[in-house]
Amino acid sequence: MVRRLDASQPDFGRAYDALIAARGERLDAIENAVRPIMADVRARGVEAVIEYTERFDGVRFSSDALRVSEAEIDAASSACPPDVIDALHLAADRIAAFHARQRPVDESFTDAQGLTLGWRWTPVDAAGLYAPGGRAAYPSAVLMNALPAKAAGVKRIAMATPPGRLAETPAVLAAARIAGIDEVWRIGGAQAIAALAYGAGPVAPCDVVAGPGNAYVAAAKKLVYGDVGIDSVAGPSEVFIVADASVDPRWIAADLLAQAEHDPEAQSVLFTTDATFADAVAAAVEAALAAGEAGPSARASWEAHGAVVRVARAEDAAALIDRAAPEHVQLALADPAPLAALIRHAGAIFLGAHAPEALGDYVAGPNHVLPTGRRARFASGLSTLTFMKRTTLIGVGGAGVAAVGPAAARLADAEGLPAHARSIRLRLGP
Repeated sequence: MVRRLDASQPDFGRAYDALIAARGERLDAIENAVRPIMADVRARGVEAVIEYTERFDGVRFSSDALRVSEAEIDAASSACPPDVIDALHLAADRIAAFHARQRPVDESFTDAQGLTLGWRWTPVDAAGLYAPGGRAAYPSAVLMNALPAKAAGVKRIAMATPPGRLAETPAVLAAARIAGIDEVWRIGGAQAIAALAYGAGPVAPCDVVAGPGNAYVAAAKKLVYGDVGIDSVAGPSEVFIVADASVDPRWIAADLLAQAEHDPEAQSVLFTTDATFADAVAAAVEAALAAGEAGPSARASWEAHGAVVRVARAEDAAALIDRAAPEHVQLALADPAPLAALIRHAGAIFLGAHAPEALGDYVAGPNHVLPTGRRARFASGLSTLTFMKRTTLIGVGGAGVAAVGPAAARLADAEGLPAHARSIRLRLGP
């Protein structure tokens, strides 16, 4: 039986806070297991990678065989049904077009004191992407990670993926080909993150490491951050839906289960003003589960972390959503714009009953790699900017240093940095 909450009840605040409390494994303990692997790969390189691949994946490769060949990628592409290839191309075109619009513009201007100021954006040299292969393999994630890097102008894109699922899911390699990935390595787990970050024999180091994975991959990304950039440390997925009786309850039930089937720790929450509609959606969820219309994780997720929340007005959901800062918000309402304007903390907002989150997972265009676990309070999803950095530009002539230099020198004096002050005053003249 799913949890039912009513915002009008006196104990609602406590119950809601318990609902949105952290889910999934904390990374602290996992980091202790991952740290030696990272250090070993950093110290011994490809030999350590080969040993961990044999230990965790049950296969041993020579260093020459770690890279997936072009012939293997060709064979995988040929093994994909034509309609899957067509769908990947459609998704790739839309994702590429959206992320091309995210490219920032350079700027240069001269201010009132005569200083020429500005900034320019440049891509990182190399991006390392991880494609998971645990509960499932996701060709969509390959596109979502690689195409923003392409839009940024990254020259070298390397992908690592566990060896076990490559034969089972040829669409992963087909997506890598469509996205223009330069190298594919059959390496999984924490050792793959270490290889991408620090290099390992034939695997050259990268500047940014991105891509989803299990808790060990997440812990490894957390550990390499600072040596390289990362997209995020992701936790279990979540969707918060606001809907009313104008929508077919079966649609909303399917949307809730689409998130629940990702992982037993995923979370699906419905907000509605209508108790009868809430009952209909809950019944439709149970019917869908009984009919096997969702993946094996769905029931565990729905029963442990799902909820139906009754609110007096739809707009009352905005503050509750902000409190949870969820990855996905769906507003299945006839006029979603007013409520969307009230929501400040969400990874992505889906507007209208015909915009399910699942559409965003594949073909809408915006990225599906989004902040989870209340991180939308301060973080954004993966984008073209994930693979770019900004350099500021400062140009000063004699008039400019005369205008602002004395104040800078005085501040240097106040901070007890005489060489700073002298560096400026020498340019001010006698």
